[in-house]
Amino acid sequence: MIHRFVDIVRGVVLGARETMSVVGVLLGTLFFAASLTPTLLPRTAFMQGALSGVSFAAGYGIGVFCAWLWSYLGIRTLEGRPARYVLRAAALVCLAVVAVFLWRAAGWQNSIRLLMELEPLDTAQPLRIGMIAFATAAVTILLGKLFRLALLAVAGRLKPVVPRRVANVAGAVAALVLFWAATEGLVLRYGLRAVDASFRELDRTFESGVEKPPEAWRTGSAASLVRWSDLGRAGRGFVDTAPSRADIAALAGGAAIDPLRVYVGLNSAATIEERAALALAELRRVGAFERSALVVVTPTGTGWIDPAAMDTLEILHRGDVASVALQYSYLTSWLSLLVEPGYGKEAARALFRKVYDHWRQMPRDARPALYLYGLSLGALNSDLSFDMFDIVGDPFQGILWSGPPFQSRTWRAATAEREPGSPAWLPRFRDGSVIRFTSQKDALDIPGAAWGPIRIVYLQYASDPVTFFDFSALFRRPPWMVGPRGPDVSPMLQWYPVVTLLQLALDMAAATTAPIGYGHLYAPEHHVDPWVAVTRPPGWDAPALERLKRELAERRD
Repeated sequence: MIHRFVDIVRGVVLGARETMSVVGVLLGTLFFAASLTPTLLPRTAFMQGALSGVSFAAGYGIGVFCAWLWSYLGIRTLEGRPARYVLRAAALVCLAVVAVFLWRAAGWQNSIRLLMELEPLDTAQPLRIGMIAFATAAVTILLGKLFRLALLAVAGRLKPVVPRRVANVAGAVAALVLFWAATEGLVLRYGLRAVDASFRELDRTFESGVEKPPEAWRTGSAASLVRWSDLGRAGRGFVDTAPSRADIAALAGGAAIDPLRVYVGLNSAATIEERAALALAELRRVGAFERSALVVVTPTGTGWIDPAAMDTLEILHRGDVASVALQYSYLTSWLSLLVEPGYGKEAARALFRKVYDHWRQMPRDARPALYLYGLSLGALNSDLSFDMFDIVGDPFQGILWSGPPFQSRTWRAATAEREPGSPAWLPRFRDGSVIRFTSQKDALDIPGAAWGPIRIVYLQYASDPVTFFDFSALFRRPPWMVGPRGPDVSPMLQWYPVVTLLQLALDMAAATTAPIGYGHLYAPEHHVDPWVAVTRPPGWDAPALERLKRELAERRD
């Protein structure tokens, strides 16, 4: 069996020169060139080479299909000397296109890097890009040829007993099943199992310098209902890194108190309901419902909570804040969404219901203001944690969602129904009484708009591919590319069918490689205006808020 596979691969490689489609090569070359143009994030030479290789292979595959369809329809093609002249001219054009686009690649990348305050590139390393692209394209095309061989092998065995077209369709289905089984077995099952085990061990790891808190009011202490060892890596970090009252007083001015942070890890109880009940009990134990503000936080896939958001909120309220979070996974967000897509929603719903039911039973004049917060996958699951019809009779006060993934239901609806003339990357939704959007620069003060009883704010960067990935980029220009661009999006960005989708997919995979304040990394100073709009902290005027923003920016630098 192995020898047979080796023979097939050798046949594919040795026969590549004879079987390579001229139309496929021409279209693949154009796709390769288009892939060098900018999208949302800067790329390394390795990332660019891999993207360009996949783009060439995609163009090659489409070209092969078009050539086959042309032949299948019986349309005549050029032959003899005219065909040779056309092919030579096309080859020269392709070489010229590749040379020009590789030469301009550094300028295109610099058009993003300068906007994100990164050092410009002297060269895009065209030789390295070309070598990586060649290797990537070769492997991808080889897989495509192996798929075709599997199709033909099955179809060839069926043609003596069934009609030719039926045999071809059956061959295609069989090849798809075979390749899916191989992918599911080798990559999804064994690969994800290994990744799952790796993240599980990482979650159990105790970080150096992170010690069990001695204060009884802190989660994980000797007096806590939640054991320190059960918090997980992200939970221990969340509890340990809370700013002290001295730190808060230094930034906010005046007296401050220590904020309360409650976290329940995956190992704290057997079921989601039990963990949610434990979180409520811990909130009551530490006196969280006696604070002026209480925040139900939905973490990212690993259980991580962005300190840029929580620290900023606690500073604005001078520590008079309690927050609670429930871990639902230890995988990164995209893996958590792939492996356990409904688990985050269930955890977010359970925690919100426990906290909200207790909160609504309290006297209105004696309970804290209740808020929701989530970043990335946390924003998506936080959005799914409640039903508006269940809370409209006694609504909580507001929500801040940062970097919402493109699948987020409320975000999609509000963006699709935005007011005419407002860009998709910074939409205005109806009269602005419920939902508002902002970015690096505050856009929440809408003339003539008045907030309603619930305030929902989206903090999103125009350069965030997690928010602005769009499957329809395969065949049409995404809405955020129409009209004026965001301040952190290259003016040289252009839409190309198929290629732009591949570019955005790579951007999304590398979303957290951008400098903070761009892409999917949200800066603390950019949380100030959203939290002020949502929670209305007392004792701040415009000059004080501007001073806080400057100090937060300086501290992260």
